[in-house]
Amino acid sequence: MKLFDFRKNSRSLLTLWVILIAFFTLGIGFPLVCVLFSAKPEDFKFIFTSEIFKEAMRNTFFECLASSSSAVLIGYIFAYAITKAKIPGKKFFAAIPLIHLMTPPFVGGLAFILLIGRQGFITKTIFGLDISLYGFPGLLIAQTLCFFPLSYLICLQNLLGINQNLEQAARSMGANNLKVFLTITLPLSLPGIISSFLFIAVNVLSDFGNPLIVAGRFRVLAVEIYTQLTGWLNTGKSAVLGITLIIPSVILFLLQNSMFKKHSSKIAVGNGALSFKDSSIGKIGDALLTAFVYFISLCVVLQFVAIIIGSFQKLWGINLEPTLSHIKDVLSGRYSKALGNSILFAIISALISTLIASFTSYIVHRTDSPLRKTLDSFAQLPSAIPGTLLGLSILTAAEKIHFENSTFLIVLAMTIAFLPFSYRIVTQSYSLLKPTLDDGARSLGANQFYTFTSIIFPLSIGGIFSGFIYAFIRGAGTLSAVIFLVSFNTPLASISIVNLAEQGDWGKSASLALILTIITFSVLAFGTLILKAFLKNNTVSGEQNAAART
Repeated sequence: MKLFDFRKNSRSLLTLWVILIAFFTLGIGFPLVCVLFSAKPEDFKFIFTSEIFKEAMRNTFFECLASSSSAVLIGYIFAYAITKAKIPGKKFFAAIPLIHLMTPPFVGGLAFILLIGRQGFITKTIFGLDISLYGFPGLLIAQTLCFFPLSYLICLQNLLGINQNLEQAARSMGANNLKVFLTITLPLSLPGIISSFLFIAVNVLSDFGNPLIVAGRFRVLAVEIYTQLTGWLNTGKSAVLGITLIIPSVILFLLQNSMFKKHSSKIAVGNGALSFKDSSIGKIGDALLTAFVYFISLCVVLQFVAIIIGSFQKLWGINLEPTLSHIKDVLSGRYSKALGNSILFAIISALISTLIASFTSYIVHRTDSPLRKTLDSFAQLPSAIPGTLLGLSILTAAEKIHFENSTFLIVLAMTIAFLPFSYRIVTQSYSLLKPTLDDGARSLGANQFYTFTSIIFPLSIGGIFSGFIYAFIRGAGTLSAVIFLVSFNTPLASISIVNLAEQGDWGKSASLALILTIITFSVLAFGTLILKAFLKNNTVSGEQNAAART
């Protein structure tokens, strides 16, 4: 397969290759170079000699280690319980982490404040405690609940892939459930556990919403990047902090990428319900794991309940009188525009990132084009770039060329930020299609671009849709990648929610989060219906064509 052999390939594929090279160079490479050269030697000296920033670095390291470890622990136990224990309502509880994963990421931080903040329902209303969990304890709780679904998904697929005959053989030789777990299940689960830890650690390092809302005076680098630019207008110091944060992110990314290639986990959002066997690990084990699953599920459900109740209370924790004023306020004026922008920009960026992922994956993995490894690296590189650094780099590059269209910059940031996941899941979908499909199409005279658009793309529509849904959901609630790029004319719901929370206007903040979540799930449901209709029509058409040939 030679990309530049025009006797076999269309000029369209060459044009597409050039466009992708230009996109990755100008959209990722150029902004990173700009932000790198915006830092001066004195900025590096100031950051690495200041006790404040040394403390932020230490805090970031320990917070990342603690949050990632706790999220992986909870995610693995939850996945183990779902696959191995006899739990009433197992299918329902298996979907809880997936639902939580589909909500805007800052909802957890906001719900944390409403539930166990100084005026929280649990801490103040129920127990009458005047305590504050702001800082490291609160951030640990918020990030653990926010990121454990990622560990659950990876570990779930890993556990489902373990050969059950090995465990049965061990039991038949007299091993009890604990010994089977320690000698067979846990060792075979290590690839999934390590992969999920590395993946979550990268996300925790770049997390911005939870630290901004919950961390209080507990300084972390992701927030300090934002503070240095918005509070002190110091691009150089922000750039140095971003560079400091990207170094461990890149290391974790490379390790996780290596693990992913060796032990690829098929993670797909919205592909239907998983099926689980009604297994058991003994009455005591079933009871303990059932209690664990119920408790974690309750914590997740309480977050939604807090957002819903907070939207209809006059003043959270003080005046419990029901009201619709918060909902009315956020559905009018600037907040309604922010909602519209968030949904519109998220849909556009998700479409673009999914298309780029689809084209890039095809060129990288099913052609012999030049610079395939470079394209592969650039498609996955944003996973290692903290959101605040990505937004800062795009802003710096825009200022360098005097470009001021904030709508374009926001869509670009969203597109780049969530491209890697779409790329991985599309690549996984393509890998399920045998290369003989390409060979057969070419033997009949089809060029590679026609083969891609008429065969590979339609057969991979389920995985492509999953990538689109993930990019849309994350885009609708994105915060760190766009916080430097919004303007008065381009407000976003996520930014408005955080601003309202910082001002103590919990009612409007909760209402805006609730409406954004409802819209997000509505788009997901609508998209799922369209996908099912598309697949059904394709199946019917295929059957009719087969019948006609017969």
